[in-house]
Amino acid sequence: MAHILFAAINYWPEPSGNAPYTTELAEHLAHSGHRVSVITGFPHYPSWHMDAAYRSGLRRREVIEGVEVIRRRHYVPARQSVIGRGLYEGTFLLNGLFTRLDPPDVVVGIVPSLSGGALARIFSARWHVPYGVIVQDLMGRAAEQSGMEAGGRVAGGVSRLEGWALHRARAVGVVSPSFVPYLRSLGVRGQRIVEIPNWIVRPAVKASIARTRKRFGWGSDQIVLHAGNMGLKQGLEQVLDAADIALTAEPVIRFVLLGDGNQRASLKRAAAHLSNVQFLSSQSDGDYAAALAAADVLLVSERSTVADMSLPSKLTSYCAAGRPIVAAVRDDGATYREIQRTGAGMTVPAGDPEALLLALARLRSDPELAARLGAAGASYAATALMSSEGLERGRRFVEGLLTPASASGQKARASGVVQEGSNGPRQGPNT
Repeated sequence: MAHILFAAINYWPEPSGNAPYTTELAEHLAHSGHRVSVITGFPHYPSWHMDAAYRSGLRRREVIEGVEVIRRRHYVPARQSVIGRGLYEGTFLLNGLFTRLDPPDVVVGIVPSLSGGALARIFSARWHVPYGVIVQDLMGRAAEQSGMEAGGRVAGGVSRLEGWALHRARAVGVVSPSFVPYLRSLGVRGQRIVEIPNWIVRPAVKASIARTRKRFGWGSDQIVLHAGNMGLKQGLEQVLDAADIALTAEPVIRFVLLGDGNQRASLKRAAAHLSNVQFLSSQSDGDYAAALAAADVLLVSERSTVADMSLPSKLTSYCAAGRPIVAAVRDDGATYREIQRTGAGMTVPAGDPEALLLALARLRSDPELAARLGAAGASYAATALMSSEGLERGRRFVEGLLTPASASGQKARASGVVQEGSNGPRQGPNT
């Protein structure tokens, strides 16, 4: 069995984003008999504050579920900016480079962040071993589309660094086929791009909807729940705009924002006068799943500038909950295509609060439509999002890095190669 090293700034106990996927894949490989090490940061996401249990020390080594977890402290910006992001990436990269590690047989970098991909390439050259990269978000596109101040001016440089990190990778895994055109523009050949979609990391639970709604004080209102990160790219200001209109026009709607993120405090201040907006803190896995199942509508919100930089990881849990989804997103973006593909929801233009309210009114007046959309999501989750299939696909991707790659060989190993010129449907679990 091989010694596999992951370079990933996010890892357990971070509850959302890419950390749960990296954690589950690393543990799955360890349970399969491999020796697995992870060089990672101190837990800080999605709050962008250091986890209280990890506030002391510069480094820490732990063994968690058979995985050696090597943590190095890094800078965590209080607010998102180009300078703050640069320090965040740079300090993790430098601390990672000076970490004592046993030579691995293969290295897997996780993007984001850029430093995960860069460490993978550098470690590969240091020990003369192959490396691969799993791309959860597109960093160059994120700089351009996320709304970070001055992000557009540095997007070209970020893309060049991203291309450098991916250039010599034996294979590049993507969670969405929407990422493929951008990766090709960086010089990554289609034969090396493998689709490894995400899976359900928070399984649906059986809980009393009535008790859950009573616990959260939801009553008979139409509960429109946005769960997960509250960052710049979510553009949740459009939800507050809709709530402002609904306060008098649609008094039966309550918008619930569940989770954390660097925009949570400012959103809470902006919503202080809105009695139909409720903020909930991050929940345990069971309570999170129960909240999704008890809501009337599950909401996806993105800035109007966001097109193909990412695919919201929350979509897997949303589908599993069996509730209708409404997505306020661009109609040329990755999230729009995913909603259309699953059949689990409705889409409205990003930045149009009136259109959002019309979609909610339609679901409220047509319970058969709401039930049909929810059932489509649940069916999709049951057939395409199972963790067992997703983890096995990830295992095949990583083990495939140990032998020289070819288009046919990689296809046989991972059953997910994205061929040149192909933007076709996925062939396995997705988010």
